[in-house]
Amino acid sequence: MDRLRIGIIGLGWFGEIHAETIAGVPNLELKALCTRTPDRLKAMGEKFGVEKLYRDYRDMLADPEIDAVSICTMWDQHTEPAIAALKAGKHVFLEKPIASTVADARAITAASKGAKGILFIGHIVRFNPRYRMAKQAIDAGRIGRIVALSSRRNIPAAWTPTILNKIGPIVGDAIHDTDIMLWLTGDSIVSAYAQTVDVRGLKHPDIGQTMFRFKGGATATLETVWCMPDKTPFDIDERMSIIGTDGIIHVQDTFPNLGIVDAGKLHSPDTTYWPMFDGVRGGALRDEFAYFADCALTAKQPAIGIPEDATAALEATLAAEESARTGSLVRIG
Repeated sequence: MDRLRIGIIGLGWFGEIHAETIAGVPNLELKALCTRTPDRLKAMGEKFGVEKLYRDYRDMLADPEIDAVSICTMWDQHTEPAIAALKAGKHVFLEKPIASTVADARAITAASKGAKGILFIGHIVRFNPRYRMAKQAIDAGRIGRIVALSSRRNIPAAWTPTILNKIGPIVGDAIHDTDIMLWLTGDSIVSAYAQTVDVRGLKHPDIGQTMFRFKGGATATLETVWCMPDKTPFDIDERMSIIGTDGIIHVQDTFPNLGIVDAGKLHSPDTTYWPMFDGVRGGALRDEFAYFADCALTAKQPAIGIPEDATAALEATLAAEESARTGSLVRIG
């Protein structure tokens, strides 16, 4: 087999982005779509020229012509389809967070052991070339022992009202930086302290600020603001500093790596994660899907996006959210 026939479960905005990305990966064929919303299913089927349309993911999983699934449901709806897909022998690309509880994350991980298909968790930042280069430099010993890390991942308010009624900024976005910090340090997180700020009165607070302590002694601070003013010219304000005993690494991914001035304002769109070129998505998400497809087609277990790493990031961010609720330091492990 030289192409992986894949279906998407969940057709919200990111499920559609997955479809636009799969279209640009040579060894992937978008074969099926699944959502409970009939109008959305019909529209997406027409947009992507997909004939196999399902209202129930179980029917998709029973289709022998589907080799793999991409699961883009809400994070608290990951567990049942992920486990069912693994039991059905499908390869599984599961968006982050792996689940909404550590217990569910461990259940998904357990289901992947001995499964015919691979399980890959979509922590996309590991495919950002700047973080990959930082990882190479750290592994080569260029900055010595890591002693402190800091990150910022802020987005405009216009993006988030709907999202904030489903997930908060710490688990929703700081989980990216948490995963990267765990990856860069090769360490584990032993405690979390966090504070949040409610700006707009939505279900979850708009701002999360987190501090982690690592087992090896390093400390980290993470800023996640989901209410930057709408006139902010960039899509994401994303930065990370890694301070070692012998050197420093600084990553600044977005503004101002591309500036477009039109009649309205200065724009600095995303050029890294899923930029659109001629109707097809590229960037880190395409690289992520290409990696997933290569692993599945060659029967190779992923070395990146493994469920144990995703579970560690989830556990740390859930601990941070608990800290913000209680006002106390939360110990992990």
